Amino acid sequence: MASGLLELNFTPFPFHFSRRKMLEAKRTHLATTEAGFKIRGLRWWIVGLVFLATVINYIDRQTIAILSTVIRADLHLSTEQYAFINAWFLLAYTISQSLSGKLYDRVGTRRGFSVSIVLWSTAAMLTSFARGLSSLSFFRFLLGAGEAGNWPGAAKVSAEWFPIRERALALAIFNSGATVGAVLSPPLIVWLNYAYGWHSTFLITGTLGFFWLALWLFFYQTPRRHRWLAREEYDYISAGQKTTIEEIATPALVKDEIEAPSVEDIAKSAAPELEGENAPKWRDLLRYRQVWAIVLMRFLTDPIWWLFVIWLPEYLQKARGFSLKDVGSFAWLPYLTAGIGSLLGGWSSGYLIGRGWSVDRARKTVMLLAALLMPAGILAVRAKNPMVALALICVVTFAFQVWINNVQVLPSDFFPGKAVASVAGLGGTGAGISSLIFTLTTGWVVDHFSYTPIFTAAGLFGPLGAIVLFTLAGPIRRVSYRQQEATI
Repeated sequence: MASGLLELNFTPFPFHFSRRKMLEAKRTHLATTEAGFKIRGLRWWIVGLVFLATVINYIDRQTIAILSTVIRADLHLSTEQYAFINAWFLLAYTISQSLSGKLYDRVGTRRGFSVSIVLWSTAAMLTSFARGLSSLSFFRFLLGAGEAGNWPGAAKVSAEWFPIRERALALAIFNSGATVGAVLSPPLIVWLNYAYGWHSTFLITGTLGFFWLALWLFFYQTPRRHRWLAREEYDYISAGQKTTIEEIATPALVKDEIEAPSVEDIAKSAAPELEGENAPKWRDLLRYRQVWAIVLMRFLTDPIWWLFVIWLPEYLQKARGFSLKDVGSFAWLPYLTAGIGSLLGGWSSGYLIGRGWSVDRARKTVMLLAALLMPAGILAVRAKNPMVALALICVVTFAFQVWINNVQVLPSDFFPGKAVASVAGLGGTGAGISSLIFTLTTGWVVDHFSYTPIFTAAGLFGPLGAIVLFTLAGPIRRVSYRQQEATI
């Protein structure tokens, strides 16, 4: 991909401008000048890069789940020990969700993503050298620490590169990478295992992240600095994000007490986002009920997804009689429907906003419908026919991705850009804590009873998450973080 030369033609600035402001203005002018090579719709190429990272993320994550019976037999591990190994992954994932959010807010998405993918790709390759419970747990811990950064980082990319009405679709595209990775994983990993063995499989999949890193460093910059971003697209992105301080208290916000705000109202109520602002502190963010709502929704519903990420191949083989080849042939179906749900969830709320619905009404309508479908898992575990059970699991994964795609865009609906990754990271922490507990519980319950209590509990989590959405979150509109207004 060739790039042209940009003309350096800076406008003189008054002497009372600070050095930082002058540099910011120059970077903005350079990034948006009409001279040189440009890429139409560059923001979609950017989210495509994040999509590709998410595909790789899930291939690396799913390798141990798909080959769990092979690895357990080779290393003489029990079901509870397998749960323990995944708990170490989730512990690191939980801690890293918040730490990664802070990292991305401080060093930016370019460097933040680089750190994350180097860590998780290295950990994936090291897994090939595991020789027992301790080493396998340690390598999975490192993998979780690296992989967690993908999600707060993607939320920050969405906030940087997309106007409000397109953010849900952008997140849907990147979220569908999890599905594509999960769809590709069963046939790919089963084939690699038969061809080269499980040790070499981890080495091969672990190298994928380093190829992505080269693309990322070559291609990614923020909109203000990207030399291939056309002026028209830069203006379009900026128009959906920025405002002035005086507009924060406009009469448009008064009617929020009567009806949910429109997308225009949200855009007007957004606090200005300055390049030099410090990343927000957790104690300040936790003063807002919107943050607690996001954390609780993730806490309640994320175990549904992790149930199928970690346990689906085991469930199909142990409870439904599938062979490893059957897993390669059919275990990708729930992830395919999850991908459809991810895209539909993002598109539908954006479509409704485009049709004049308020952000509040659009998000909540889509999320409620999804929450009402997630109890299908209660029927799945009781179905007599294995393929009927698999079909009902497909309904659950579809509904979950519709739900979570809209939950993940809430940080950028509620907060300005400098806080988005931190809020997303806190939500991920809540998700990780509950998923860790649920994973350990699953290992014990399956060893002593069956999968029935687990699927039943998971079926109730979606409606509980919807209750939090409608009671604690309040109207979905931008809050003024700068005014430090506690809302709890």
